Amino acid sequence: MSDFSELEGKKVLIVGGGKGIGKDIAFAFARRGSNVIITGRNEDDLRKTTEELREIKPNCSYLTADIQNVHEIYTMIDAAVSRLGQIDVLINNAGINIPKPALEVTEEDWDRVLDTNLKGSFFCSQRAGKYMIEQQIPGKIINIVSQMAFVGYIKRVAYCSSKGGAVQMTKALAIEWAPHQIKVNAVAPTFIETDFTKQMFDDEDFYQDVISRIPLGTLAKPSDVTGAVLFLASNMANFITGETIRVDGGWTAI
Repeated sequence: MSDFSELEGKKVLIVGGGKGIGKDIAFAFARRGSNVIITGRNEDDLRKTTEELREIKPNCSYLTADIQNVHEIYTMIDAAVSRLGQIDVLINNAGINIPKPALEVTEEDWDRVLDTNLKGSFFCSQRAGKYMIEQQIPGKIINIVSQMAFVGYIKRVAYCSSKGGAVQMTKALAIEWAPHQIKVNAVAPTFIETDFTKQMFDDEDFYQDVISRIPLGTLAKPSDVTGAVLFLASNMANFITGETIRVDGGWTAI
């Protein structure tokens, strides 16, 4: 089994790395000696996480950006390349959900979810991919999507649409950039135990409905997602592209 030691020295940009899954991913790369930059909108979260990361890897840093704004994406990616010299691994983890019945979804709701989860991920990939191609780097791009790219669920029509689109985007980029040896893959988690989702699961009926759909009978942890990300970033996955690994406890196998 690999210890992922080949990730030492890799230049890793984690979009949406200030908390939750992204934070766990950042620590996993830092522990393996990668040079990590995390990004997000909340500078307080980014600063706090970076301080913790620097106890492991002193040169970890952060950049603030709202990926609903393409200009901010370009500025953020350019700054990351200037700081690191190159990007070996891009992880598109930023995402939002606005849970509402379909009849209550507004145009603003739809645009916020799609602009973050799909449009933002694409333009981050586009800008990072441009540098990878120009610098002839056989990079890795890993999109954090969702099991809801494959199944529907109530009050999540915009979210399901955005994540389904992100899976197709992953495939299209994988095909187009294969000649440059850039591998583009995705990880699709089920519901994850985080401080954010804890609020949702205070609703016992909602919690029981979710658990009833997961054959393994439990929620996933951030580390479950991180394991799949490390695998895709490692040499073990050098011949894998255009794929989505479902970390869903069997939900989509039913």
